Amino acid sequence: MPQSLTPQRTFRAVAVAETVTWTLLIAAMIIKYGLDGGDLPVRVAGSVHGFVFLSYAVTAVVVALNQRWSVPVTAVGVLSAIVPYMTVPFERTVERRGMLEGVWRTSTTDDPRDHTLVGRLLRWMLVHPALFAALLLVVVTVVMTVLLALGPPGEWRSHAA
Repeated sequence: MPQSLTPQRTFRAVAVAETVTWTLLIAAMIIKYGLDGGDLPVRVAGSVHGFVFLSYAVTAVVVALNQRWSVPVTAVGVLSAIVPYMTVPFERTVERRGMLEGVWRTSTTDDPRDHTLVGRLLRWMLVHPALFAALLLVVVTVVMTVLLALGPPGEWRSHAA
């Protein structure tokens, strides 16, 4: 990973992007329901928001692994994307606590977690950032495609019945 692209900068950028897409989705819903603007704005903004939402969740997990966050902190980080505008306050909180300091862990240390399968896989991905980014893009795209095929979350029950 480029040294200028630290975990802190990466997480902040994706947290802000997630917040921006919440704004786009809310504006699209106002256009649709308040101004009778049709489905298109919500479909476009919803798709963009969904993609960034999933990207944020993946980024939160990768940063959490790199920074060695606890499972509860990681869960709160991922779940903060569900509540509109909560990703930035979460990012600011972990930043103030020093939980975003440092660089990407691309080398093994004496920490036993570096010797686990997850630790080795994380390091391998961080050493191969282009491949890692492409893999994440594929994963997020596949998940997004499945979710789009299912339709809006409110309609998921009708698919299961």
